[in-house]
Amino acid sequence: MCYSDVCMDELCDRLAAGVDDAFAELVATHQDLVYGVALRALGDRPAAEDVAQEAFIRAHRALKGYPAERIRELRLRPWLARIALNTAHNHRRDAGPATADLELAVNHAAPTDGPVRLAERSEERRFWAGLLSRLPERYRLAVALRHVECLSYPELAEALDRPLGSVKSDVHRGVRLLRAAYEAELRLVERKEAVAG
Repeated sequence: MCYSDVCMDELCDRLAAGVDDAFAELVATHQDLVYGVALRALGDRPAAEDVAQEAFIRAHRALKGYPAERIRELRLRPWLARIALNTAHNHRRDAGPATADLELAVNHAAPTDGPVRLAERSEERRFWAGLLSRLPERYRLAVALRHVECLSYPELAEALDRPLGSVKSDVHRGVRLLRAAYEAELRLVERKEAVAG
């Protein structure tokens, strides 16, 4: 996928020239980001799919109402991430508390991975997703959007609508909390192994 500033500027130019003509490219280019943000916010695949679809509908409506100048100036990744977060927030509010586990990442299997390695990766993802899901939402979203969805700090600040220094602090604090949770899990495993052995 093409995420360089030049490519995004070109896509913004095409959207400004005709939203309907370029919208499919916007979706194709950013569907993983929008779905990933929704999944990080909700922790439920079917709900994230619904939210991603609704987020793109909202993005289309917004673009149709924007003047061409505003479309050309958009920073698409944080703008779409913000729409996905707002849509997820509305979904969570309307649906009540989530019951599904947060998932860290989509299965990115290497072509040479065998069934054992695939199972190990799946277990690792579940382990880290479990640790991440225990973080307060402020830190969980900041860490997931920075380290899983790979938003830059300026994009993250824009998507979360918070100052740059605050999101940097949230990511740092979230990673520290995640590390502490990881170390606590390791100590627990070591104690269980010592008792069993």
